[in-house]
Amino acid sequence: MRTFRNRTTVLAAATAAALALTLTACGDDGTGTRSEGPATSDSATVAASAAESGKAADDAAETGTTGSTGGGTGTAQAAGAAKSSETAGGTSAGASAPLCTAKGLTITAERQDGPPYTHLTLSAKNTSGAGCEMREYPHIHFLDNARGIVPPVAKSKPEAPVILEPGQSAYVAVRMSEGGRKESTETVKEFTVTLKANGGGMAVVQSPAPEGLSVNPQKWATGYWTTELRNGADDF
Repeated sequence: MRTFRNRTTVLAAATAAALALTLTACGDDGTGTRSEGPATSDSATVAASAAESGKAADDAAETGTTGSTGGGTGTAQAAGAAKSSETAGGTSAGASAPLCTAKGLTITAERQDGPPYTHLTLSAKNTSGAGCEMREYPHIHFLDNARGIVPPVAKSKPEAPVILEPGQSAYVAVRMSEGGRKESTETVKEFTVTLKANGGGMAVVQSPAPEGLSVNPQKWATGYWTTELRNGADDF
């Protein structure tokens, strides 16, 4: 209602100004001709300018803003920045889980069926009660530390992070030897698995065979942790 009254007042004032200019300009110019054309044009311009000024004032009063359109844009940007800040302050849906530790896992080994028993499968079950991420590949020491760790096979690396929910397991395929009769192997009845993450800890794993495992430092290899063994990527 306030805006309607303001606009009515402004338009009335503009109309009065236009009429006054028209009456002034409509006098005799001494030749008996009334000069109405220019006076009418000037009065229309004054009325239009007054109406536009009144509308601008009303718009400013309604929106509570002053200045150019750029001010409105600045307000929108500030609101967007606040929304972004709020999102950043919250928990991101893509946030990764904490890294798994040996303390929160049960790691076991199972020899794959069929001679020459060249491969085994490591299983790591999450017993921590909370979700965690299995990073990279296990550091396996079949023999003494001087022999080094079992090297990883690049093609077995998964594209997405491996997140284990409570009770879920991750798996790794491990090649111990090639099974050749003339192959030089050594027997181990237990070995260690250290998690890749800093401070992840180490687990001692028992051989799944009473007689132990035959390993060849020249041929052994390990895959990356995955939630399931995959044909192709884990065949080596």
